[in-house]
Amino acid sequence: MIRIPHRAIVFVGDGRKALFLRNEGDEKFPNLKTEAVFEEENPPAHSQGSDRPGRISKGSHSEQRSAVEMTDWHEFEEKRFARQVAAAAERLLRSEHATSLIVVAPPRTLAELRSAFHADVRCRIVGELDKDLTKHPVAEIEKHLRDAV
Repeated sequence: MIRIPHRAIVFVGDGRKALFLRNEGDEKFPNLKTEAVFEEENPPAHSQGSDRPGRISKGSHSEQRSAVEMTDWHEFEEKRFARQVAAAAERLLRSEHATSLIVVAPPRTLAELRSAFHADVRCRIVGELDKDLTKHPVAEIEKHLRDAV
C-alpha cells in the first residue's frame, strides 16, 4: 500500500496525458481530487514525419553511402511532454506548499520523469508506481494505490 499523506499531490501520467490529484482525505482513507490535467496530441511516429531518412557519404571520394536512422518523433514528443509536466509539478508543489508527491506512470515515462524532475521535486517523492492509470477514473486510481504492494 502506498501511503498518501493529507494534501499530497499524486501525479498520474504517460507520454500524452498527465493528471495532478490532491489527497483531500487522509492516509487511511484517501480522497483524490483533480488539481490539473495536461493532455497533448501525439500521433504515432509514422504520422509525424513523411520524409525518408537521409544518407551520408562515408568518404570524400567514395561512392559508399550509409543510411541515417529515422527520427522517432513520437518518442521525441513524449520526452518533451515529460519535461513539460515535470516543470508543472515543480510549480504546483511550490505554489501549494505540498510536502509529498506520489508518481504513477509506465516504466519508460517514469524514467523520463526521474531525470526531468528538479531536485526539490525529487526529494518530495514518497512513492512511485510503475503502471499506466491515465485512462482510469479517479476512484480506480485510489484503489490501485491502496492495493499497490
